[in-house]
Amino acid sequence: MLKKISIIFTATVAIFNVGFTQQKIVNPTAANILGNPKYKAICYGGYRQCNRDSAPTIAQIKEDLKILAVLNYKILRTYNVHKQEISNILEAITQLKKEQKQFEMYVMLGAWIDCKNAWTNLPPIHNEESERNAVEVAEAVRLANKYPSIIKIISVGNEARVTWATSYFVTTDIILKWVKHLQQLKKTNQLSKDVWITSSDNFAPWGGGETSYHSKELVELIKAVDYVSIHTYPMHDTHYNPTFWGVKANEKNLSQKEQINAIMLRAKDYAINQYNSVVQYIRSNGIKKAVHIGETGWATQCNELYGNNGSKAIDEYKAAIYHQLISEWATKQKISCFYFEAFDECWKNGSNPMHSENHFGFINLNGKAKYALWRFVDKGVFKSLTRDGKTITKTYDGNEVLLMKEVQLPTSILKN
Repeated sequence: MLKKISIIFTATVAIFNVGFTQQKIVNPTAANILGNPKYKAICYGGYRQCNRDSAPTIAQIKEDLKILAVLNYKILRTYNVHKQEISNILEAITQLKKEQKQFEMYVMLGAWIDCKNAWTNLPPIHNEESERNAVEVAEAVRLANKYPSIIKIISVGNEARVTWATSYFVTTDIILKWVKHLQQLKKTNQLSKDVWITSSDNFAPWGGGETSYHSKELVELIKAVDYVSIHTYPMHDTHYNPTFWGVKANEKNLSQKEQINAIMLRAKDYAINQYNSVVQYIRSNGIKKAVHIGETGWATQCNELYGNNGSKAIDEYKAAIYHQLISEWATKQKISCFYFEAFDECWKNGSNPMHSENHFGFINLNGKAKYALWRFVDKGVFKSLTRDGKTITKTYDGNEVLLMKEVQLPTSILKN
């Protein structure tokens, strides 16, 4: 396996299905596209600035979507509806479908959910909700009805129940209320029955890994959604729970690259274990429900917890290996994996340009493809495509030796 990973990028194209010829499904539903390897999924935000005051234009988004399309991504996940960005995304898709007969792109539309007093100077009240939630859900319904050929899924909240989201998290009953509301709209023909409803959250609030979230409301929520959407981030746990993060004693004689490959296999297995823990909890309650990955990813730069002064987890090589491993597994299992994310966005932490949240994309803000995509640049996949007028080129000028000089091993030694 170590040898296989070390030559991983000689066959990377297969993971993206670039150039794959397929029969187009006419107006597919969520049931058709989720878990279907012909419909790769990705999280998307197109902001170029280090704030969200100025939304990406329709022209900019069309550039982005063309890039994603040649990599065979066909499902975008978005996060809220009150920003101009989502309107521009939907219009960009509409225009591209008119301009290119074979163009396909669908949306998992996020409706953001907050608790009362979220993002204010007042103490958040987690068992009460923001008045904004009703507006958000209503707008999600309006957009889904306006763009039925594009919006296939509505997600109620993003990491809205996980208690470490201290600024805004809500109790499960609040999410359940809105999921039931949307399901009722489907029953009364106010929303298409084909639109699937979910909530996208960390694996733990879905019942995996620990018992603190287990409740009758959670069981009811699992029954109410059309599928369960979980997040798993081994990268974060290289700091918070580094049980898998380090070199084993029996690996000390391997080369550095072989040691890193072995570590990344454990990171992949760690993510799979989190996924499986949710599946087991669902089954333990006698429920049959599909589980897909709403987010997973690996950042490429960081000057804090996960960087070279921390767990030494972050660089382009490890990020590429993680993407390859988790994508292979998800494809084999027929699990949709909304990889986080398509492009770097610096608004996530505008005060610290090197914060990890700003560097999860496959392509950076300068239009340079990171290591995971280098082979596609070599193959000319992005020929004639640009981002903000810039040709897609490779980070490090394509020099792997320079890239590997920045790749660090974690310092901890794990037990065999």
